[in-house]
Amino acid sequence: MSERSLIEGWPLLATLTAALAAIVLGDAAAHGFEAESTRAAIRVTARTSFVLFCLAYSAAALVRFWPNTWTRWQRRNRRQLGLAFAVSHLMHAAAIGAFALALPETFRQETSLGMFVAGGLGYLFILAMAATSFDRTAAAIGPRAWRWLHGFGAFYIWVGFVNGFGSRAMAKPGYWVFVAILLAVMALRLAAMRKKKVAAHA
Repeated sequence: MSERSLIEGWPLLATLTAALAAIVLGDAAAHGFEAESTRAAIRVTARTSFVLFCLAYSAAALVRFWPNTWTRWQRRNRRQLGLAFAVSHLMHAAAIGAFALALPETFRQETSLGMFVAGGLGYLFILAMAATSFDRTAAAIGPRAWRWLHGFGAFYIWVGFVNGFGSRAMAKPGYWVFVAILLAVMALRLAAMRKKKVAAHA
């Protein structure tokens, strides 16, 4: 299999999944596979999920404003990038579960019912969006339901990222970089939607 084939279509999803597993295992190994390493796994999967989500969420807007080899690749593989995000965030959930088992008292102190409700709804959207990212399942729910699910679901996930990184930025200013990127992605999407609307009425 050529190097190019590994970064296109469904082989890309397999490549990204393998890379994610390697990143998580490598990070855990660097922390000695101890109880505290579960925190590191939560952090690293939050970041990989962030990157993959932004790549998928910005793909259509980027290619509209800057059509080039990279943005066309990004738009062409948006489905696989979105599914890789789902894989990354399921790893994130597994890391949270491992943290709860390894350090139950600390876990109870650092979580709340509101976090479980908001996070649980986010995971329901992620699972539903992943399940309908295939031609057959997308056709089964119909284009209107598909657009609502993927449109509102992605927006809900975006809000979750902004809230999660924003709350940490109060104590650790470095997290404002993540918030700024998320706001830029949303601004770009809104600008692309406006450009499309203007073009349609021209």
